[in-house]
Amino acid sequence: QVQLVESGGGLVQAGGSLRLSCAASGRTFSSNVMGWFRQAPGKEREFVAAISWSGGTTYYADSVKGRFTISRDNAKNTVYLQMNSLKPEDTAAYYCAADSTRRRIILVVTTAYDYWGQGTQVTVSS
Repeated sequence: QVQLVESGGGLVQAGGSLRLSCAASGRTFSSNVMGWFRQAPGKEREFVAAISWSGGTTYYADSVKGRFTISRDNAKNTVYLQMNSLKPEDTAAYYCAADSTRRRIILVVTTAYDYWGQGTQVTVSS
């Protein structure tokens, strides 16, 4: 059974930092694009960041560019999201996702990702 398990969420003051982790089990995703999405109450799930299978290519939503960094450790089957300079508008449930195909391009739509974690809550206070 394939599972993606996020951790690292919590409550932080504006300007603070958090590091999210997503550990995959049940299969390896070392050849796949991995991504992070987020969903705030009453809003649609939105793209945050994604990383190519090698880690050589990353892509970010404009709202987090320069503040968030996505990385991966294929030996650990884990992807990370370092979040700095957090803002109250970053408050949301954050979801890890995996693209089960072997496409070499990064897509930012939820429909491109087949596996999802259960989410971890990030709350940024002002």
